[in-house]
Amino acid sequence: MLVRLLYVSRAVDKDCSKSAIDSILEASRSHNLNNGITGVLCYGGGVFLQAIEGGRDAVNRLYNHIAADARHSDVVLLHYEEISERRFGGWTMGQVNLSKLNTSIVLKYSEKPEFDPYSVSGKVSLALLEELMATASIIGRA
Repeated sequence: MLVRLLYVSRAVDKDCSKSAIDSILEASRSHNLNNGITGVLCYGGGVFLQAIEGGRDAVNRLYNHIAADARHSDVVLLHYEEISERRFGGWTMGQVNLSKLNTSIVLKYSEKPEFDPYSVSGKVSLALLEELMATASIIGRA
C-alpha cells in the first residue's frame, strides 16, 4: 500500500548551510532509493517542508526517524493519506529553496509573500508542491 506524508519542522541550526542541506539530500537519496521512497524537500528560513511517498511501513519508519532527529524541532504532521499513485515519483528526493520562490506563486497559497507551512493546511502545502512540480521548480535527480 502506498502512502503520502507531508510534514514541517524547524532546523535546530537556523543558519543551515548549503553543505548541510547537500549532506541531508545525499543521505536521503541513498536511503530512499534503497527503500522505495520518493518525495521532495523544501527548505528556507530555518524551515523544512517535506513530502514523502512510498510503502506505508517505510514511510512511517522514515517519519519516526525524522521526528527523533536532533537536527529537527517542532515536527508537525500536516497530511497523511493512502494513495493509488505517486505524485513525486520522479525524485528519490527533489529539492526546493523556499526562500527563492516566485512571490506570485507564494501569494496564491499564503497570506504573506514568505511561505510559512505552519500557518496553512497540509492540503495547501501539498497544492503548492504540486504547482512547483508543474512549473519545473523542483530540482534534483531520480
